[in-house]
Amino acid sequence: IIVGTLFWLDNYTHHNQSYLVPNVKNQTLPEAEQALTTQKLKGIVIDSSYVKGMPSGIILEQTPAAGSRVKEGRTVYLTITTNDVPLVKIPDLIDNSSLRQAEAKLKAIGFKLTEPELVPGEQDWVYGIKYRGKSLKSGDKVPFEAVLTLCIGNTHLRDSLATDTLGLNLEQESEAQVDDSWF
Repeated sequence: IIVGTLFWLDNYTHHNQSYLVPNVKNQTLPEAEQALTTQKLKGIVIDSSYVKGMPSGIILEQTPAAGSRVKEGRTVYLTITTNDVPLVKIPDLIDNSSLRQAEAKLKAIGFKLTEPELVPGEQDWVYGIKYRGKSLKSGDKVPFEAVLTLCIGNTHLRDSLATDTLGLNLEQESEAQVDDSWF
């Protein structure tokens, strides 16, 4: 009975029968499925990833690896490319960091930056971030590698806006008011 059971188990589990997993990396999904089917294997897409400049539906990774020996009907898990550009959250930089800090953080995330837009305020302080002319808030999502514009404070603009229509700046105006109070 024991010997019969062992023979039956060997036959049932296809002992010493295996199929070579083909290399399907860099193939299209239909090509990969065809190559797996000829080896009596199944392919299932479990993940997708964005790769700039690569068409959608190309195999990036496979598990088990190419060259592995597996049983008939085994599932090979595939990761393919997608055309969907991932969205990335804008970090909390607005009115919270200097120009150098903001540039470093945004570039590290993968964003590209244009020439900063100068606004009245403290020198080199970040007062806003724009994407395609639209003002963003912290936490807004924009496409990976988007081109952003930082709105940076400039004391010269602030001082020039403080000048009134008569050409007096705010300090001169307050002195004039003090002089008027003597009369």
